[in-house]
Amino acid sequence: FCLWTESTAQLLRERKFTEIDLENLAAEVEDMGKIDKRAMASNLRIVLMHLLKCRYQPEKLTDSWINTIIEHRLRIEAALEDSPSLKRHFLESFDKSYQIARKQAAKETKLAITTFPDPSPFTPEQALDEDFFPDGGD
Repeated sequence: FCLWTESTAQLLRERKFTEIDLENLAAEVEDMGKIDKRAMASNLRIVLMHLLKCRYQPEKLTDSWINTIIEHRLRIEAALEDSPSLKRHFLESFDKSYQIARKQAAKETKLAITTFPDPSPFTPEQALDEDFFPDGGD
């Protein structure tokens, strides 16, 4: 695969378009977008799950939870800076990501899934807000 990417890049630089494996190149370009979208959704799920844990188990709040939220918010922020078009995907995937985070939070906390509201008690803006950390009374 590495050899194929290097040779394809070289063919592009040399403008030898007729020699390029266009079908595989198109598939790889599409996959690159999917990778970014999957990473965005994964980071969002982690943020949302930890926000839920902070809100519904504030007595168990640890620096690790806070650091996890900060780290994954930074990853989302970096992805949005690198590719602003991911903002649309972030918004479109928010509800689905929350539903998965809700299930994960129930499993990790051993609380009933009904403990966690549906729909999300957090907005997309709160999920990204570096100053937003819910507590049990929030």
